Amino acid sequence: MAKYLLLKHYRGAPAAVNDVPMDRWTPEEISAHMRYMQDFADRLEGTGEFVDGQALAPEGTFVRYDGEGRPPVTDGPFAETKDLIAGWMVIDVDSYERAVELAGELSAAPGAGGKPIHEWLELRPFLTASPTITE
Repeated sequence: MAKYLLLKHYRGAPAAVNDVPMDRWTPEEISAHMRYMQDFADRLEGTGEFVDGQALAPEGTFVRYDGEGRPPVTDGPFAETKDLIAGWMVIDVDSYERAVELAGELSAAPGAGGKPIHEWLELRPFLTASPTITE
C-alpha cells in the first residue's frame, strides 16, 4: 500500500471546467458538494483506502523561527495569496493508478448548478524512507 495526499485548491490550480467560486454557490449546492465528499470518504473507509481528510478555512498565517529567545515571526493572513488550499484527503492504495482513479472521481464533485466541477486535484505521494546504501 502507498499513501497519497489529494489537495483541493481554492485557487492556484488550473481552472476547473465548472469554474464558479464556492462563495457564489447556493446553500443547496454547497450541501450537495459536501455530501459527495463525505460519501466518497465513507466509501473509501469501507474499502480500507481512506486515512483522513479535512476541509480548511481560507485564511492562514506563515510562521518562521526568528532566533534563540525571540518569538516566531508571523506574516499574514494572506487572503490575496496565489495558492490557497481548500482541503486535503489522505488515501492508502495499492498503486499509483488507483490513486489517479480516485483523484479523478473526486474531481467530479458537484458544484454550481449541481454539475461536476471537473477540478484539478493535486496528487502527491508520501515521501518514503530512502533505501540504505552500504558499501
